[in-house]
Amino acid sequence: MKNVTITLQEEVAKWTRVWAAKHDTSVSKLVGEVLRQRMLEEQGYRSAMRQFLSTTPQPLKKKGQYPTREDIHER
Repeated sequence: MKNVTITLQEEVAKWTRVWAAKHDTSVSKLVGEVLRQRMLEEQGYRSAMRQFLSTTPQPLKKKGQYPTREDIHER
């Protein structure tokens, strides 16, 4: 693990310390978990984008007509 120094506004730092204490954790662990979640979200987004972009585009308009809403959102 790496140690880092962060700078917070006093109000944010106070809120963070109180929140961490209420949830029986440390500010360090809280910040680490928030950043870890952000990293995983970004990785998931990139993965989904790569998957989407790897598919062949399909024409929306067939036989001169656009599909109906029901056709697009088949249940």
